[in-house]
Amino acid sequence: MTVARGSGAVRPVHRLGDTAVVAGTTSVTDAHALAAGLTGGGRRPGVEDVVVGYRSVTVVADPTVADMGALAEDLARLRVGRAGVGGGARSGGRVVEVPVAFDGPDLDEVGARSGLTPAEVVRLLAATPFTVAFLGFLPGFAYLEGLPPALAAVPRRSTPRAAVGAGSVALGGGFAGIYPQASPGGWQVVGRTGMALFDPDRPPFALLRPGDVVRLCVVDDPGTVSGRRRPPLRPPRGAPAVVVEEPGLLSTVQDRGRVGVAGLGVPRAGAADPFRLRAANRLVGNDDGAAAIEVTATGPGLRFTGAAHVAVPGPVAASLDGWPVPPDTVVPVTAGQVLSVGTTGSDLRAYVAVAGGVDIPAVLGSRSSDVLTGLGPGPLRRGDAFGIGAPSRPRGSLARVAWEQGGRGGPPVARVLRVMVGPDQLGPDQWDRLVTRSWVVAAASDRVGVRLGTDSEAGTGPPLEPPAPGVASRAVVTGAVQVPPDGMPVALLCDHATVGGYPVVATVVSADVGVLGRCRPGDAVRFEPVDAPGAARARAAAEQALDRAVAGWYPVRTD
Repeated sequence: MTVARGSGAVRPVHRLGDTAVVAGTTSVTDAHALAAGLTGGGRRPGVEDVVVGYRSVTVVADPTVADMGALAEDLARLRVGRAGVGGGARSGGRVVEVPVAFDGPDLDEVGARSGLTPAEVVRLLAATPFTVAFLGFLPGFAYLEGLPPALAAVPRRSTPRAAVGAGSVALGGGFAGIYPQASPGGWQVVGRTGMALFDPDRPPFALLRPGDVVRLCVVDDPGTVSGRRRPPLRPPRGAPAVVVEEPGLLSTVQDRGRVGVAGLGVPRAGAADPFRLRAANRLVGNDDGAAAIEVTATGPGLRFTGAAHVAVPGPVAASLDGWPVPPDTVVPVTAGQVLSVGTTGSDLRAYVAVAGGVDIPAVLGSRSSDVLTGLGPGPLRRGDAFGIGAPSRPRGSLARVAWEQGGRGGPPVARVLRVMVGPDQLGPDQWDRLVTRSWVVAAASDRVGVRLGTDSEAGTGPPLEPPAPGVASRAVVTGAVQVPPDGMPVALLCDHATVGGYPVVATVVSADVGVLGRCRPGDAVRFEPVDAPGAARARAAAEQALDRAVAGWYPVRTD
């Protein structure tokens, strides 16, 4: 931890793995002032996102570009004024009236827990001018400050709902909030609105902004939030195309993800295994961040309307018109041929890269699909077709080390995930249990998070005691290991919500995020603690291995 002391001020700063630092502040106002001070003079080299939480600011950066130690020191020592929130003072924020029908399923329980009648709950909520503290969790989800004490004390639901409807007005953790879209959630739902809160196609994207004053107006019929319907994918007229004949189990378009929009509550998404995406792109001559198809367990059947070059790195069962495709190699495709991607072997995910990259419309700067929020085209469907960008010269072959990242293999040997401790602290005995046990990947894991159980308990019974029942809502990153109240760790993956309220006791280092993304249900996982220099060495070794792995130029083989 870094602490800056000066002029009587103390600002603690913690590392959140090797890709982020989080600074504590004394208030939400101070957090916004610090965030404005960080970005006011132009973004620092390598910084990708600055996210305000409740009394915190988290800076996410590329550790291959940014000096994370210097960034932590800078964040601790930066002196800022109190010029306001989100570019405007609290007293000057807009007033936004939200029509609400207070007929939520938890209204009676909120009344009982607060010692009020349901009618008194509604009266208090309608009389309260709420202030938007910050955005997070979901795109456009505003954390609303100002709940009367009796309602602020109402806890979240003991068991979260699998689905909360779009437009639901709810209370939780001392805040009020409105779900911009259908989502799992554990807040107490007291009403609903039909007002749209987020539009990814129209700046400034989020209806509510920090500093805005929100008033909940009682109505009988607020309407409904209209969902976005995704039309079939179609390529530009006359462009080379790939037609989806079979979609596979879960095939999505992914690139490096959405950068710079986490402050709006937009997850990064992108490839679950960024190293293998980069390797596939390099094989076919693309930039590292070009869009490719991420395959889960079993892949798609793709028919090409023109000549192309493709690559499917890894132990993947792939064929072209029924003939096996050699792994880790560029393969030429002619018009009319069908590339069939079968099982992904010992890894859950693999990538299909096409020279020129997958060409579909970008949403908020990325072509990625996000399963949590629904941004992007979503899972490929039969009949979809997408264009191919202008290709450059493909390479020759790929050494296996590039995507194994130093020979870390799959089952039956436990996958090793190197982690940095904190920012929340387990007790010494609980930490020992976390890092000395072999954990098992649960079937409920997905692109949002990898859920873990234990060999002996098979996910029944709490193997860990969380350091606290919850923490103040703050930004989280891919690889963050949360411990919810049931004691079962969850390692966040690429589609995670931008802000969370569960303790984060460790974070998987960036060199091993791809290992996390390759985990299959039933795999054994072991955590290995490293310090910041160890994480930096691991990332440098992974980058060097990737640089060395792609060799030669198509059609020359170097092995």
